[in-house]
Amino acid sequence: MTQHTNRRCSWVNPKNPLYIEYHDKEWGTPCRDDHKLLEMLILESFQAGLSWECVLNKRESFRKAFDCFDINKIINYNDDKIQALLCDAGIIRNRRKINAAVSNAGIFRDIQLEFGTFADYLWGFTDGNIIYETGKTSSDLSDLISADLKKRGMKFVGTTIIYSYLQAVGIIYSHEPGCFKYKEE
Repeated sequence: MTQHTNRRCSWVNPKNPLYIEYHDKEWGTPCRDDHKLLEMLILESFQAGLSWECVLNKRESFRKAFDCFDINKIINYNDDKIQALLCDAGIIRNRRKINAAVSNAGIFRDIQLEFGTFADYLWGFTDGNIIYETGKTSSDLSDLISADLKKRGMKFVGTTIIYSYLQAVGIIYSHEPGCFKYKEE
């Protein structure tokens, strides 16, 4: 643990070192790496109806189960691989979410081909700018991106999941006032 124990965002479980590490070093950091953007999109989609802490605690198991989020492997998963994922106790074994992760990876690839990178697509919604806001679970931006991803065929990308995703990858900067990482635009 770092010296900032009592000065983090209120949602951080101070008893979970993984959560502290995630908050301090990853959450809200602008990401333009497509591999990382895919990983976070898949993980966020598994969060639907659950807590982020639950997903985060299983992150390493997800990495193993999903071939380190290698898009070239995920888009080629067959029924046997999906069945193996459904039997993997280390991850969230929800058939609809697993199927969505596979099909979403294909759509992610289509977006890469259309825009050059998924990062260019995603950051294009803000002209490359970071949005500074706290206390929300959705916004006009998450509504817009969610609607576009759904139109393209993605699943488990509702506005709340996309808002959380945008926070995680630093497009929306939401560290709370009082947090040692808080800053305004």
